[in-house]
Amino acid sequence: MEKGTLVEFQVKGSPRLGVLDRPEGKKNWIVLDGHGQSHTLHPRSLTFQFARATFEPDDLPAIAGEAEGYIDPSSLQVAWELLSDSEESTDAAALALLLFSDQTAAFCYAAHRLLSADKIFFKKKGDRYEPRPASQVQELLHQIEKEAQRQAEWDGFLARVRQRLAGESVEWQKTDRPRLEAIEKLALLGDESNQKAPAQEALSALNRGASAEAAFELLVDLGRWQVHENLELRRRQIPVDFSEAVLTMAQHRLSNPPPDADTNRLDLTALKTYTIDDESTREIDDALSLETLPDGRQRLWVHIADPTRWMIPGDELDLEARRRCTTVYLPTGMVSMFPLELATGPMSLIQGEVHCGLSFGVVLTEAGAIADYCITASLVKPTYRLTYEDVDEMLDLGIEAEPELLAIAHWAKVRSHWRDQQGAINIHMPESSIRVQQEAEQDSISIKVLDDSGSRELVAEMMILAGEVAARYGQDHALAMPFRSQPQPELPPEEELMQLPSALVRYSAIRRCMPRSEMGITPARHATLGLEGYSQVTSPIRRYTDLLAHFQIKAHLRGEPLPFSSDEITELTQGASSAAYEAVLVERQTKRYWALEYLRRQGPDHLWSVILLRWLREGDRLGLVMFEDLGLELPMRFERKVELGERLQVSITHANPRQDIIRMAEVAVADDEADDLVEASSPTVS
Repeated sequence: MEKGTLVEFQVKGSPRLGVLDRPEGKKNWIVLDGHGQSHTLHPRSLTFQFARATFEPDDLPAIAGEAEGYIDPSSLQVAWELLSDSEESTDAAALALLLFSDQTAAFCYAAHRLLSADKIFFKKKGDRYEPRPASQVQELLHQIEKEAQRQAEWDGFLARVRQRLAGESVEWQKTDRPRLEAIEKLALLGDESNQKAPAQEALSALNRGASAEAAFELLVDLGRWQVHENLELRRRQIPVDFSEAVLTMAQHRLSNPPPDADTNRLDLTALKTYTIDDESTREIDDALSLETLPDGRQRLWVHIADPTRWMIPGDELDLEARRRCTTVYLPTGMVSMFPLELATGPMSLIQGEVHCGLSFGVVLTEAGAIADYCITASLVKPTYRLTYEDVDEMLDLGIEAEPELLAIAHWAKVRSHWRDQQGAINIHMPESSIRVQQEAEQDSISIKVLDDSGSRELVAEMMILAGEVAARYGQDHALAMPFRSQPQPELPPEEELMQLPSALVRYSAIRRCMPRSEMGITPARHATLGLEGYSQVTSPIRRYTDLLAHFQIKAHLRGEPLPFSSDEITELTQGASSAAYEAVLVERQTKRYWALEYLRRQGPDHLWSVILLRWLREGDRLGLVMFEDLGLELPMRFERKVELGERLQVSITHANPRQDIIRMAEVAVADDEADDLVEASSPTVS
């Protein structure tokens, strides 16, 4: 190493040219750069040396500038092709001669820069560079191409997101889908998402937070989700739309129904037949009739829709219903088990039209027990479509023009009394119906309390009666079909219950003791209903287990082999039960979301009357209260001692439906002052 040698060294990771000036100590050298600054360097720190001439610091800018014009990485491929054939190694001087036919300082430095920066064609071995094998070069070029493509896709995705956020319309690309799905997963699952890292990378690049809430807000801002998007529905992956194949099958069945396997249907179209539902009901799956027999006895007819008329076990419609297992009823509308064209069309029992049904005819004893029954594939023609309110009014007025309806109501009461004698457990807690109407600026929410009424009890008793008949038929003929049962609960002693201050508190205490019902292929007692056997058969349009029972019963009535074996029924019933439970959770969570949103909108000035039903954690003064005007139950923590059954006035101080949080304040009345608010915090409903 001599004074005036041209060298390269690194300053904060960037290459810089310099000239050796003088030794410093035993090993180091003082190096001057193009700005006249000195650097003390060990020879090992030098990445390039050119000693064929003597240079001054003033020469450096010209050398660097001239070299820069020849630093073209594409030229390396030419050199690699030439050298790889002969398997020769190279260095900066040799490469300068090969590429530029010149070995002066600028060309040698340009060659050095090419080799030192190269990650594709050459690999350094000692002081020289060896050409890489062709296969390795090909793989490296492929990786670089893929990385460039990925970067272009990433830049394009961010550009499209920013355009959409600016209010411009965009056409999402296929490559955007994984990134959008990652953001959706983060919004749905939070820290449990397996796509958390790429989602947070996108959020960070867009200067958003890294939380699930930030992901949700981005999706709303992009117009992909609504402000009130049903996250519970998405989390549990309940399908909302039908595939093209299923819709095509439905249209085909509408125009070309399969042959009716029940060629000898009993014609019951002459009977006066009533359907009784909520006004909004679209899947009309049951109807009622009364027939007077020649001996003067009365036969109750419970007609159930027969969707199996439009299906074949194992076809697209059956498999789709099996996958969904149930219709999901939400405040915003229903998610049907069947395509709506079928579910609300020929599968339903529509007023004035002849439809296929599965009819349960029952003669009761005076006490209400089943004296005789029959089940038959039928033809029915509903005479009236009535709402519960219509029937309540008709029963209150005792309209003589409808003696059949009055007689059905009479038998419903007899039947209810009979079940009470069999140990039925009655829990009369108010339920609420929440409806959300989609409007331009803001969805409107209405909450209606569904109190016990004669019409609802009438329909409930007739459906329970049909379920008992189906179970008896299945048991009498040893059919493999779904049966629903419920273990006997351990209830508090009667004297203990009677000490509770009100009926609602007592019913809440009883309900707390009730075990979950069970599904299986062996009939067993259903404690709440007071029946020794029960099978749900009255909602085959919206419950797959009901549909299974129809398939099995109808095949047996025809004298044909059952379409499903015991093992298949067991497996299908278990799957349907699990899916139905998931659907119930979605329904409850969605209902709660809109209930909290309703309370939020009423604001803190609205006062609500609530009653304390039971303690959740009495030591923490955490109790369950019911909003009497709404039929809603929510936890509330009290700041004072409160008795079970006590009524209070509360206001809503904070509600966040998305986070499932509500806070209430009791309006305490003391010394004629009603404005003393005592803050009480409520956790989410469990």
